[in-house]
Amino acid sequence: MPNMKWKDLTTRQLGQYGEYYAKMEFTSYGYEVYTPEVDDHGVDFVVKDTDGHFYEVQVKSVRQDNYLPIAYDKFQANFSDYFIICYIRFKDDEMPKMYLIPTSAWETPNALLPNYRYDKGQKSNPEIGISYNPKNAPLLEKWKAANFFEGASR
Repeated sequence: MPNMKWKDLTTRQLGQYGEYYAKMEFTSYGYEVYTPEVDDHGVDFVVKDTDGHFYEVQVKSVRQDNYLPIAYDKFQANFSDYFIICYIRFKDDEMPKMYLIPTSAWETPNALLPNYRYDKGQKSNPEIGISYNPKNAPLLEKWKAANFFEGASR
């Protein structure tokens, strides 16, 4: 059983743990996991399912309720079912909760998944985000990792 005092980890350590945790989860469901030599354009790792489909995965590890911005250039504005934001929530004394959200979900933004398509010349760069709070929590349930893995095994 791992130490679950997540608040004691630095941001870097939490992110590193999240990446390893995500890789282990994918592996446990029979996916092949490939780690790039360089963390390039927002891809932390690539997975291949048993049907031969490849998914690019960007892991985001959080321990607080707040807005998490993800710059368009991190996924090259590639809204796809095959580019996944792996959102992992850490709460002390609990195992991490993992959610797999394809970037295509931001084509239809909502309170949980805003899409800020700022025009060029504006002060802010375009970004998507995850705006988690207790009110939006039910919207996140759709993206539980178990749902992704159950759907893939059919």
